[in-house]
Amino acid sequence: MIAKEQISTVMDHPVYDADGNKIGEAKHVFFDDVTGQPEWVSVKTGLFGMNESFVPIREASVVEDHLEVPYPKDKVKDAPNVDVDAGGHLSEEEEHRLYEHYGIAWDEAWEQANQPGDTGWAHTGQTGMTDTSASPGMSPGVSGDDAMTRSEEHMHVGTERREAGRARLRKYVVTEDVQQTVPVRHEEVRVEREPITDDNRGAALSGPDISEAEHEVTLHEERPVVETEAVPVERVRMTTEERTDQETVRGQVRKEEIDTDGVDDEQDRRGML
Repeated sequence: MIAKEQISTVMDHPVYDADGNKIGEAKHVFFDDVTGQPEWVSVKTGLFGMNESFVPIREASVVEDHLEVPYPKDKVKDAPNVDVDAGGHLSEEEEHRLYEHYGIAWDEAWEQANQPGDTGWAHTGQTGMTDTSASPGMSPGVSGDDAMTRSEEHMHVGTERREAGRARLRKYVVTEDVQQTVPVRHEEVRVEREPITDDNRGAALSGPDISEAEHEVTLHEERPVVETEAVPVERVRMTTEERTDQETVRGQVRKEEIDTDGVDDEQDRRGML
């Protein structure tokens, strides 16, 4: 258990578990109304410290500039929710739930607390304080003086990176009908007749006078021939680029106000000078 004198070194300082994992920041220390000893510490946990969990401080120790508790980080973060602002006290039901969460036997703890002599940490030397059914209230402590600390919450906004979607390139094959006109050539038979002249008379009389003859000519033609080949035409890739948009984040923050009783406005103003 830490002493009252060490409270100032605990408030707003890191809280670690026994394995050296940081749990959060210590925000409130709750004292036992009977003994006046620190009993619980609330720890700001979660993203931006938005959650506040309770952890027993009885077996905690101050190590250099931080508080070390004998409970795992996950155990503390999963502690039952407690309304810190509920009049500055833990109800009996809330305290029971916390005892059960941390595996502390409620009845056994109070039997030991009220043992006579130095072993009973709730023993005050007064009578009527040994009733184990009585639940001591727990109130937030101050650092030993009569000043009251006013606190307020500040909202810290950050960003986290998450997956928003996926894009992919997919290649598939389609078949298209194409049309192209090409010239084709072919041979046709043309009959040419020429009269007998002195120039061709010899060739014309070289054969027999009267005979049968046959002469064959081979004709040729062109026809379209289609073949395809794969030709690279372009390269396609995907890249990402960052763009910055402006988003407005709204939230609620709490702050403490201090009222005075028995002090007139003029005295209050003089006290602020």
